[in-house]
Amino acid sequence: TMLPGGFSLAHRLDKDTSGALLIAKNEETLEFLRKQFQERTVGKEYLCLVEGEIKKRGTIETLLGRSPQDRRKQKVFLPGEPGAEGKREAKTEYRVKKNYLDYTFLEVTPRTGRKHQIRVHMQHLGHPIAGDRLYGFKNQRIPEGLTRQFLHANSLSFALPNGKRASVESLLPEELKLVLAKLATS
Repeated sequence: TMLPGGFSLAHRLDKDTSGALLIAKNEETLEFLRKQFQERTVGKEYLCLVEGEIKKRGTIETLLGRSPQDRRKQKVFLPGEPGAEGKREAKTEYRVKKNYLDYTFLEVTPRTGRKHQIRVHMQHLGHPIAGDRLYGFKNQRIPEGLTRQFLHANSLSFALPNGKRASVESLLPEELKLVLAKLATS
């Protein structure tokens, strides 16, 4: 996507997801960064708040593809399941940062870069992201003060043309910190 001033996005974030985003100043840099995303050499860390209690770290490995019931959504397919042919592998790792009453704050590392991957994987686990209107459960409760899905791209690490690695970090926005602060006192 071309931005004002001739800059281009090297990747995308879902609508209503905040956080770190890589922008290229020229075509050469854009291709250099996009190749790393395609080869899965960009390190990505997200922070999210999910419904329910998760006690320990884990990994979710499934196939992902467009939902036949709702074209806006992605769907988990398991190998051998009808409709799974041609679907793409997706792998997400997660670690518990803090448990709250009825919610868990997670650090999530997507090892692949599929559309809506973290959101659909958390739903598949039975713990949709708080405030997610597309993948949340019917009648799901939303924490006080949350006006969007609680998903934030916390950091990205990538190679520079000189071979060294660089990383960028985006601190959790104040609006999301306030949601956690209110949960801590409830």
